Amino acid sequence: MTLVDPVLDRFRSSFVGEVITPVDAAYDNARLVWSALYDRRPGLVVRPETVEDVTAAVRYAREADLQVAVRGGGHSITGFSTCDGGIVIDLSRMRAVSVDPNRRLARADGGAQLGELGRATQAHGLVCPVGTVGHTGVAGLALGGGVGRLQRRFGLTLDNLAAVELITADGTHVRASETDHPDLFWAMRGAGPNFGVVTSLEFRLHPFGPNLTRGIRIYRPTDALPVWQAFRALLAMAPRELGVSYVIGRALPEDEYPAEIAGGPIVIVAFNYAGAEADAVAALAPLADAATSVMDDISEKPYLEIQAQYDEAYGWGQRYYAFGAFADDLRPETIQALVDHAADATGDSGFTAAGQGGAMADVPESATAFTGHGAGIRTIAESQWQDPADDGVSMEWCRRAMVIAAADSVVGRYVNEVFEEGTDPATIYGSEKMDRLVAIKRAWDPDNAFRTNHNIRP
Repeated sequence: MTLVDPVLDRFRSSFVGEVITPVDAAYDNARLVWSALYDRRPGLVVRPETVEDVTAAVRYAREADLQVAVRGGGHSITGFSTCDGGIVIDLSRMRAVSVDPNRRLARADGGAQLGELGRATQAHGLVCPVGTVGHTGVAGLALGGGVGRLQRRFGLTLDNLAAVELITADGTHVRASETDHPDLFWAMRGAGPNFGVVTSLEFRLHPFGPNLTRGIRIYRPTDALPVWQAFRALLAMAPRELGVSYVIGRALPEDEYPAEIAGGPIVIVAFNYAGAEADAVAALAPLADAATSVMDDISEKPYLEIQAQYDEAYGWGQRYYAFGAFADDLRPETIQALVDHAADATGDSGFTAAGQGGAMADVPESATAFTGHGAGIRTIAESQWQDPADDGVSMEWCRRAMVIAAADSVVGRYVNEVFEEGTDPATIYGSEKMDRLVAIKRAWDPDNAFRTNHNIRP
């Protein structure tokens, strides 16, 4: 492709939004994505303003034989929001969110962010369960799953998806739902980036708010096993209002912790309760006899305030790695090995076992392409750092943590937490679902135009 290509000239003439090429002053900013690990140079960045613009961009990409990357919030941890040499369809100018409080439905454009959806719905005392960083894109989160603070109460984000509109590989504008193209809708919920560019999503909403209770309890590493046993017992009997995670990390920076644990491994029980602080304390009672915590914090705050609390810490320009899986339980030897491994953690690194169940478990495993509804816990090793010199050691720490936990894993992975490009999608969706996904891919994208993702080959 050259800048005098007549195909590009025709595209420009029909495109309302912004077209940015490598010679434009806006290019270096336009090619940035959230993760600083990816310094890629697309041949073209386009910022559509309408559905017709998206259609034109997809058709142009096909005609010019360009690799397509789609940027909603730009948060893809695998760098799928950008590419080298191809076209980035940046949806950041399509961010409208509307709410129908009577029908309890929200409609979000393909470039909308979690914070925007949250503010719009809370204005009516409603909520859609989403992730924990406000500048994450709604579409990318929802198409992959959507874990967050309210998942046990209201399910995953994709469990609340009522319909999705997208531009398919041949430039057709399609609505998919339980009644419109149900096979495509099944596939979109878990593997959506494989099938098109999402221009809008419709979500079912729930009465909630305005407050959420959030807190942590920090324990000595010697108490890791009894706290784990109490955590598992708590999860088995916890009300759906309680979301709870067991975290193994390192007490850094040292000046923020008591001397007895500073710098060494620690165990954290982090929790959210969709209700009042007093009710949260009562729900956590089964943890009381496990061990004495070293530090505690609990507070009831507006949900929107809690949802925004990580926005700065996870601001753009992060170096970040994550490696996730699912499990039903972790053996005592696994817990102990992870505690020992935490002694070598660098920067902000940790291993989390996030409790599932509740509303998530209400959804049959076969209902969507997402695989993991029935698992007891979601496991993830993650690291965040700033210095490029730490890339290797930070990533390796996470990989080693998940090797330790691998023997306890079950079928399926949370695709939004699968870092390595080229991962076999059968490990994400399971072999049974793969056959159906491949058939749907052949029907909707036989040439694999949408392959900048954890790709399902037609």
